[in-house]
Amino acid sequence: MSVTEALYARISTRAFLSTPLSRDLLHEILDAARWSPSGGNLQGWKVIAVTGDARQAVIDAGLAALAANDPGNDGGHPIYPANLWEPYRSRRFQVGEDMYEKMGIPRDDKPARFAHVARNFQFFDAPVGLFFVIDKGMGVGQWAHLGMFMQSVALAATERGVASCFQEAWGQVRAPLAAHFGLPDNEMVYCGMALGYADPDALVNSLRSRREEVDAFTEFRGF
Repeated sequence: MSVTEALYARISTRAFLSTPLSRDLLHEILDAARWSPSGGNLQGWKVIAVTGDARQAVIDAGLAALAANDPGNDGGHPIYPANLWEPYRSRRFQVGEDMYEKMGIPRDDKPARFAHVARNFQFFDAPVGLFFVIDKGMGVGQWAHLGMFMQSVALAATERGVASCFQEAWGQVRAPLAAHFGLPDNEMVYCGMALGYADPDALVNSLRSRREEVDAFTEFRGF
């Protein structure tokens, strides 16, 4: 599989099989991803991988924190800017509507929609969860490098037939996660990632989010 093929193939998988993912395969994926770009070679990323009892423990902690609904749990880093503006607001709205349509959940069924959101905190049944940790003192450059590293993880997984879902939803419970993992005060969880094998029968996995065409986001100068 080429890099381009992996880019086209990767989706946000939201329904997984219970098939285990071996430590050796996970190590192989992370071993490839560690060669991601890193300005100054800082390599400002850290990963916590959970499965089995450790996975269940963080699920329990995440669901409890979600139920507590403490707005301070995001650690001062909300997932989206307040009062999201156009065209970003419409894009976010559209992908949500497309997803719930695939699942047959009507817009006015708020309990069903919330139940699906809560499945983020169960890794959508994926057998492995990853958490990406960064030092709070790092700047925008290192945050960008962390994102590159995360994409490298997802693409290396895709190449090996392993599905993934980037889970910024875990950012809603950063403070409880830091306590759960015993992180030092200078570190924080950015987000999570579900890893495993996609359920081929789940309609939600047929969702392909829309993307703008190249000319919509690129200025070609001097060509």
